[in-house]
Amino acid sequence: MLDLSGTTTLVTGASGGIGHGIALRFAEAGSAVAVHYHRDAASAHAVVERIQEAGGAAKAFSADLTDDAECRRLVAAAAAWTGRLDTLVNNAGVQPIEPLPEMSAQSWRAVLDANLTSAFSCTQAAAEVMDAGSVIHIASIEAAHPAPGHAHYSSAKAALVMHARAAALEYGPRGLRVNAVSPGLIERPGLGDSWPEGVRRWEQAAPLGRLGTPGDVANACLFLASPLAAWITGHNLTVDGGVSARPTW
Repeated sequence: MLDLSGTTTLVTGASGGIGHGIALRFAEAGSAVAVHYHRDAASAHAVVERIQEAGGAAKAFSADLTDDAECRRLVAAAAAWTGRLDTLVNNAGVQPIEPLPEMSAQSWRAVLDANLTSAFSCTQAAAEVMDAGSVIHIASIEAAHPAPGHAHYSSAKAALVMHARAAALEYGPRGLRVNAVSPGLIERPGLGDSWPEGVRRWEQAAPLGRLGTPGDVANACLFLASPLAAWITGHNLTVDGGVSARPTW
């Protein structure tokens, strides 16, 4: 395990799923973790308690990341908590299913605001309080391989990958590295029951033969935040068990 003792990490959308796994992994590596949530306070505090019980430092912070002022308030509060901010993981987002021909402009904007604009605002705010460090966007393999009903989500994730590259270019001279992690299908409670055919198809297509776990995504983030990635910026790290290598013909 990499050692991030003495650092502070802000993970947005950390109350469950992938964000939960990222928060736990950074805490295991010794980082103090600011656990962001929007509505699910109980889950966020459960993450905090789990980290604290293991001897780590964590605190829950609430914010609506579709509001630019809330993003700035969140980042400032996380940095003030320990007096520093070293890593920002932009994980918060939504993934509704809506056919493109029936999608409203309101739905389109809502998904882009939650998945893309939130990361823009949080990154901009973080750059004002970080002398150096790492920003990591959680994108998706859907940035390059859209799924039916996910036009807004896939578009937002593709833009998120490009934002990481653009931000790496402009913030690099200040010592800030910006990268993206693009997960494939990640396990979550009830997924096998609600979508058994999709899980079966994924397992058959993945060269490694399984779904990913939140820990798999967290490990990629930990690497990118660590000194081992000191000369890596503007990169999109795919974490999908090899599915993207599968030929489509």
